Amino acid sequence: MANTNLSTRISISWPPSSPSEPTDTLVLSVNGWYVDLRVDKATGGLDWAIAGERLVDENDSSVVRFTHALDSHGAFSTADCGTFSTLPNGDDLEVGEMPRADVPGAPVCAYEEVWRTLVPPVGAEGEGHCVSWVLEGRKKIVGGELVRTFLGRAGGVYLALRQTQTVEGEGRHVQRGGEVSARREEWGVLSGWRDKYVFGPDGGSLPSMRDVGVEDQREWKQGQTVVVCGEEYVVHGLDVA
Repeated sequence: MANTNLSTRISISWPPSSPSEPTDTLVLSVNGWYVDLRVDKATGGLDWAIAGERLVDENDSSVVRFTHALDSHGAFSTADCGTFSTLPNGDDLEVGEMPRADVPGAPVCAYEEVWRTLVPPVGAEGEGHCVSWVLEGRKKIVGGELVRTFLGRAGGVYLALRQTQTVEGEGRHVQRGGEVSARREEWGVLSGWRDKYVFGPDGGSLPSMRDVGVEDQREWKQGQTVVVCGEEYVVHGLDVA
């Protein structure tokens, strides 16, 4: 799955503080689009939910920029830029600067994060097969608002994020965003797709992998519009093996 990346965060530090990991974080990216869900371990609540493009610098592949098309912290104009290097144990060290949401005023601070790449777990297709994708849905509602939904899958894990946003310029500029609803599901051979986390007012009604036909996904093409649970989504990333 050369075009799929699944990772979890091992630690974060805001120098000179020591590294720690207060969240259960899962990030999946396919063909340059990502979905990122972070859950606070102490409270079990939503820590951060973001989604957008993962842009690798053409001149330096160690530099990656992440846009925020959806952001539970509301930092839509932010595009985090991190520089990655491989640690002796194979994990990736990311260094850069970004707003620190746990500090009043969310000042931009230097950070260091350690990431571990995961092998996508086996999904409904069974051993030897892996289907990964990132979809985006946009639904305009009355009052100049837009409901934006990102769905992401990598084998046996699935993430869904939804946020109502106030936009201008035909949706190209987000002025503010509402509460994010989120869902994370995992595949089990005996249980099928099951919820691991559900957050927000629309969490329970977000599309579930239980509603997505296995054969339908293999017929999708990158860039096309598909229908999931009666709503249209653009296939931003697709990787099928």
